Amino acid sequence: MTKIKELYNVNNPGDNKKTDRKKTPQMTGELTVEELARNLASFAIDRTDLKSLMTSLPTPNSLNMTTLEYELGILKILSVGWGIAFYMAATDKNKAALTQTYWEMIREISQNISTLTEATTGTKIDYFTILKERLNGFVGILQENPSGATEPTTVIGPAFASACGSPDDPMAILAGTKMFTLSLGAVKEYLAVITIKDITIH
Repeated sequence: MTKIKELYNVNNPGDNKKTDRKKTPQMTGELTVEELARNLASFAIDRTDLKSLMTSLPTPNSLNMTTLEYELGILKILSVGWGIAFYMAATDKNKAALTQTYWEMIREISQNISTLTEATTGTKIDYFTILKERLNGFVGILQENPSGATEPTTVIGPAFASACGSPDDPMAILAGTKMFTLSLGAVKEYLAVITIKDITIH
């Protein structure tokens, strides 16, 4: 799984080694809320890990790979959002601002996806509404399953498989579980090495 800090070249002080990894201009371990939200949003839509996960699945299989890829992209975006909720303390003064900014950026990205989809296929979609519908579906299933509160991975995998139209397919369940777990892990690791700058208003 690609680490967020690898995507954004968050290195130790004095580490100027060149890398072939995708990255934005040099980032440090101290970011504004907006910079952090932008990095998380960019990671959420990066498809490197998604492609790697798909190619790891055994073939042949009965899955609709186009649907699987589409739903994995949605799940990754939602998982990053959950990562913020899970791994930032409720008392963190930046949590609400980061959450709001992340989802605002995802909304903007979703508008671009919707526009591109209509331009290339002629089909009108509202990608952000689709994200909200999937989110509500996953949350509803978690609420219906008591184990979901402590072990959400046991619920998300089967729920993801159902979203793919393959509710009993073990590979679909595994793919959803992996995407959810690895995305959460990447967010947790990234948040642990980042300090959010205090903004002083003069």
